[in-house]
Amino acid sequence: MSLVLDKMPLREPTPAGWFEVVMRDFPAFMQDHASCERKASAMAMSMVNKFPDHEALIEPMICLAKEELAHFHEVYRILHKRGIPLAVDERDPYVSALLKPVRHSRQEYFLDRLLVACLIEARSCERFTIVAAGLEDPELAPFYQRLAREEAGHFRVFLRLARHYFSEQQVFDRLQYLLDVETAAMLAVPLRAAVHQSGVCAPWVYENSFKTICKPCRQKQPKPWLS
Repeated sequence: MSLVLDKMPLREPTPAGWFEVVMRDFPAFMQDHASCERKASAMAMSMVNKFPDHEALIEPMICLAKEELAHFHEVYRILHKRGIPLAVDERDPYVSALLKPVRHSRQEYFLDRLLVACLIEARSCERFTIVAAGLEDPELAPFYQRLAREEAGHFRVFLRLARHYFSEQQVFDRLQYLLDVETAAMLAVPLRAAVHQSGVCAPWVYENSFKTICKPCRQKQPKPWLS
């Protein structure tokens, strides 16, 4: 997994304190995770709806939408088994900040949405890797390890599509700008028990369901991610 992380398109790693915040309210993190998976599925199908004439996009987005919805279902089943309800969606300031500079002409919008989705998936991959490394729960640790691998595949899908429809120079130039936006957004939002440091953070306490799931913090901090 370290090889995957070294190749992710991110400028800066998640702040060191994020994992500790997540572990203080892991049920809220999983509620937010469920919401993120559902939204990712809907986003993939919205790309099909907006760009039905981009044939190379259709099959990957349908497959991605199905996989993200399957992830949502898996997270829901874990929550349900542990007596944790789904939560009402809240606005995600991290995602909102990434979408703010998206341009409006059709092709510019297309490129920007592909690259923004790439960065969101890459950040999710990094976060799930951190979570998996710190969990002792025999169900959740391998679950997040697998999701991290699959999220790595997702960001590559969006990057591959961008390179299919646009020149390498166009993709590189725009990605450099959006990497700066992503870094600023990631560092600006408060540390929360959420995938992207925002969203639901209700004070749920499930001592029996989430007992001894956190390893001592003896893992090394991740290296800065390469662009």
